[in-house]
Amino acid sequence: MFHVKPDEEIGQSEVAAAVAAVFGDGAPVARQYREILADAGVERGLIGPREVDRLWVRHILNCAVMGESIAEGSTIVDIGSGAGLPGIPLALARPDLSITLVEPLLRRHTFLTEVVEQLSLPIRVIRGRAEEKAVRAEIGLSDVVTSRAVAPLDRLARWSLPLIRPDGELIAIKGSSAADEISTHKAEVGKLGLTDLRVESCGTDTLAVPTTIIRGRLRSPSSRRR
Repeated sequence: MFHVKPDEEIGQSEVAAAVAAVFGDGAPVARQYREILADAGVERGLIGPREVDRLWVRHILNCAVMGESIAEGSTIVDIGSGAGLPGIPLALARPDLSITLVEPLLRRHTFLTEVVEQLSLPIRVIRGRAEEKAVRAEIGLSDVVTSRAVAPLDRLARWSLPLIRPDGELIAIKGSSAADEISTHKAEVGKLGLTDLRVESCGTDTLAVPTTIIRGRLRSPSSRRR
């Protein structure tokens, strides 16, 4: 088990204010998660040592604010979860969401399972790849598939869309190249049924540097036949 410091002071007042605003009652558990990432996450090679000083801004808050784009009570599948980003911050900021983490690597899957157990989070953790038939069968269809730094949009769409219900959404955290990705892959992913592609910013009222996402909707089969 991990050794966490649930009452440790965050330090910077701006970050502390953002944590309180984004996580609300979940802030104490978010602090525990941050300490796990800074300790076991680094020790196990899931987080780079240089990232420890910016875990809040660059990683945890950066992921949590994408909840602004997700409807209440949605079912979420987070593919390639790694250290739990963005799925665990989403769960802490939005306890109304039903979240499943999908991760193929054993050591990461083990880490995620331990984190979810220690923080008592109602999250399902599945080992496997989103493109595997067995994984798709186990998960079923969700309202939203999320990801962060997993793959370019074309591959991401191929992996994600079979997990999304008709008229559900793909929401991926991206960087400054988000618009270029849409321009490059729009025609290809459109053939797969991913439409209404757009770049959005999350956390504009909370973060100094908002989170950039690509968002798209899976057309229903009836609309594809028109």
